[in-house]
Amino acid sequence: MAESNRIEYKQQLTDSMEKEVVAFLNYPDGGIIYIGMKDDGSPYGISDVDKVQLTIKDRLKHNILPSALGLFDVIHENRDGKDLIKIIVASGSEKPYHLRKYGMSEKGCFIRIGSASEPMPTRMIEDLFYQRTRSSLSRIRSIRQDLSFEQLKIYYQEMGLTLNDKFAANLELLTGDGAYNYTAYLLADQNGNSVQIAKYAGTDRVDLLESKDYGFCCLVKTCKMILERLEAVENRVINKITSRERINRPYWDTVALREAVINAIIHNDYATELVPKFEIFTDRLEITSAASIHPGQEQEYFFSGYSMPRNKTIMRVFKDLGMVEFLGSGMPRILKAYPRESFTFSNYFVRAVFPISPEALSLEREVIEKGSEKRFRKKVQEKSSGKTRQKILNFMIDDPSITVRALAERLNISERAVNKQISALREQNRIKRIGGRKFGQWEVITDD
Repeated sequence: MAESNRIEYKQQLTDSMEKEVVAFLNYPDGGIIYIGMKDDGSPYGISDVDKVQLTIKDRLKHNILPSALGLFDVIHENRDGKDLIKIIVASGSEKPYHLRKYGMSEKGCFIRIGSASEPMPTRMIEDLFYQRTRSSLSRIRSIRQDLSFEQLKIYYQEMGLTLNDKFAANLELLTGDGAYNYTAYLLADQNGNSVQIAKYAGTDRVDLLESKDYGFCCLVKTCKMILERLEAVENRVINKITSRERINRPYWDTVALREAVINAIIHNDYATELVPKFEIFTDRLEITSAASIHPGQEQEYFFSGYSMPRNKTIMRVFKDLGMVEFLGSGMPRILKAYPRESFTFSNYFVRAVFPISPEALSLEREVIEKGSEKRFRKKVQEKSSGKTRQKILNFMIDDPSITVRALAERLNISERAVNKQISALREQNRIKRIGGRKFGQWEVITDD
């Protein structure tokens, strides 16, 4: 691929790396920078990959404002036996991004134009700054300041990470004056935020079977509870064992389901005070989140996985905890299982509609029908056995010394079948044998 508005090649790590990242942060669909590639797109290679990766992360962490943490991934790749570094940069929600050294000026702000990173005009800097200060969660003060984060700390500990005393500042959970912001509120142990799962008896919203709220706790915990409910309970896996193979068909693709749930929770616009909603019908699952994605190029970015992370701190936390692999990976995974037509957009929300797998439904009907047939046969067999046992009891009452052979002849069944029925009657305590096998007699036990 040639260099473009989304791709930049660098043969080695240079002093202009931050400038390119800033330009992609300010660009509507982000971009990708390759270190160790020639201008013609052929691999050149780099040495000491680990050291270069650490250097890149450190420079991007300290040399760009607002913080770009959670908006980039630094990945090691190998092409034609040569080591490369791929920097994936998402479009940021706190534009304009700028070089710390030069501030919000034409010398510090850049935008991608074609295959070049150009200085941003002063008017654009002012417009973007106005939009940012109006809507950023990080600048909205939490409605509570008595927040605790024990749940979040436990999740980090499980990943072998530690949140120190300065974690609130490091994770950007504070406003400019040092108060907890709305992102901190969402990640706190207790809050007023919840996510709803609704289940209906049909294909519409008329007959509600269940409506349950999950949340009022750390958003990570809320997400895990939603995933557990949908993955372990609602996403039924229909199994059928044949002579050749074991067939397993889930209601919904497991990978796509997980990615869609996490995307809905991470990218929801919580500033609107609306929360994600999950609705289960007899033929589909609907996942709705508050967001505004305009028709045209913005939707193309969305489907390509390059849409702007709405809540970068939440994205960073989920990535730290291993719930997100890397930026932009979720949507391509979903599209492997479900087409673009599964998504609808409005001015206020994005909705994903995943139909229940027709193969799973067909297999489920087959299993149910087979089970019904087995139950019917069992009932018929039990009814027939009941009649046979009653006949045996009648014969025993008439002739207590009757033999198994005689019973078999009168009932026109095998002696083995007679012995089976006699065993059942003994287990039910309806008969007992008095005396030996040769000269004994049968005693029929009545309720009296």
